[in-house]
Amino acid sequence: MAIAQDISYRLERLILDGGLAPGQKIPSERQLASRLAVSRAIIREALHELQGRGVIETKHGKGSFVARILPGGEEDGEDSPLLQMFNGHPRTLYDLLEVREQLEGQAAYLAAKRATTLDLHRITKAYAALEQTDPLTNAGPDHSFHQAIVEASHNPVLVHVLNGLKNLMLLTVQASVANLNPREEMRNKISRQHKRIYQAVMAKKPETARRIAMAHVRFVSDAMRGLEQEGTAIIREPFNRSAPTITTSQNA
Repeated sequence: MAIAQDISYRLERLILDGGLAPGQKIPSERQLASRLAVSRAIIREALHELQGRGVIETKHGKGSFVARILPGGEEDGEDSPLLQMFNGHPRTLYDLLEVREQLEGQAAYLAAKRATTLDLHRITKAYAALEQTDPLTNAGPDHSFHQAIVEASHNPVLVHVLNGLKNLMLLTVQASVANLNPREEMRNKISRQHKRIYQAVMAKKPETARRIAMAHVRFVSDAMRGLEQEGTAIIREPFNRSAPTITTSQNA
C-alpha cells in the first residue's frame, strides 16, 4: 500500500511538472512497471487511486489518460480534481502568470480596437472601483478591471478560455495583492501600470495597450520571483485554499 501510494505521488509529480499533459495517454502498466521498477499490481493500485481522485481517467479498450483541467461542457473548472492538484504546486502560480501575460496582452490589444461605448463605460467603472478600494484588499476589483478588458475584446474564444480559468486567475491576483501591495514602491508601480493600461484602451491604442498589459503581468511575476530569491516566503494561502500540497524538490 505504501509503495503504491509513493508511485501515485511520483505520477502526480510527473503530471505537475509537465511530463504528462492533461488529456495525454499514460504509458501502459507494463511500461510503467518497467520504468519504475515495481510490479504491475503496484502500478494498477496506484492508477486506481489516481482514478478514484479524478486525476486520471480510464477508457475501456484505450487505456488511462490524464484528466483534462476543464471538464467538457463545464463553464467553470473550479472543481476539477486535476485543477485542485495543480493548485498545490509551487510553480503553478508562475505558469498561470505566463498565461495571463499572453492572453491579457491580446485582450487589451483587441479591447483597444473593438471596445464599444458601453464597454468603455464598464471599463471606466471597473477602474474607478479599483482606484477607490484599499490596495491591501483590492484583489476583487483588480480582477474585475482586467475582466472588463477581456470582455471588451469581443473574442468569444478568448473570453471563454479566461472565464474557464477565472478562479485560478483571481488567485494570482490575490497572491500579487498579498505579496506586492504591502510594499509601497511595488504598489505604486502596479497602480501606475493599471492607469496606463486603462488610458491606452480608452485612447484606442492597441499596440500600446498590449505592450503595457503584458509588461504589467511580467512585472508581477518577476517581482514575486525576486522576493523568493531574496529568501522571502511567498504567501500562497489564498492560492492553495483546501487543495492538498504535493511535496516536491523543484524550486518555484
